[in-house]
Amino acid sequence: MLKGIISYCARGGNGKSLLYSTKENHRALWAPGVEIDWTAHFTFILLEDGIRLVLEEMKALYEQNQSDVNEAKSGRGELIPTIKFRHCSLLRNRRCILAYLYDRLLRIRALRWEYGSVLPNAVRFHMSAEEMEWFNQYKKSLATYMRSLGGGDGLDLTQDIKPPKSLYIEVRCLKDYGEFEIDDGTTILLKKNSQHFLPRWKCEQLIRQGILEHILS
Repeated sequence: MLKGIISYCARGGNGKSLLYSTKENHRALWAPGVEIDWTAHFTFILLEDGIRLVLEEMKALYEQNQSDVNEAKSGRGELIPTIKFRHCSLLRNRRCILAYLYDRLLRIRALRWEYGSVLPNAVRFHMSAEEMEWFNQYKKSLATYMRSLGGGDGLDLTQDIKPPKSLYIEVRCLKDYGEFEIDDGTTILLKKNSQHFLPRWKCEQLIRQGILEHILS
């Protein structure tokens, strides 16, 4: 029986790998002084093979337990410790998967605040259909809530997440975007390499999307 328990101790490596990947991603993502590139960051997070391996391991543990439970009912009481150990492994793997998936949801929620309601194709490509559905529901709920603020006038909570030092900033256009209307009704043409002095709050989303860059003096 000891040999069997030792072999089960070696199990759980797949679930542990999911958590390690999350830990390492957090360490790289939130390192001091690191500017977050959400597009590049999200492309390597979805570990479908890792989740599949954990689920296959859980299925094997469950089937082995079912067989041994029947044997234990027939009088083989020495199997009970192994059954309990397998059950603990099942619960541990379940917690690993739930922690991994919950971490992804937190990252997807952060993407709404970083990019706005439209995600770059490079990010959407690496999201499952269920995650896209969750993101769409979240952005609808957030939009409904923001419209209810400010006495019915609405308030965009995604703007000025960090207190601005100035209301206007100088920006450079990194790609052709087209016409862009500012508060006073003036329309400007955002062409690649053109520079403009614009209200900060009108530029933030375009800066996050990589269309504009803030020129720091």
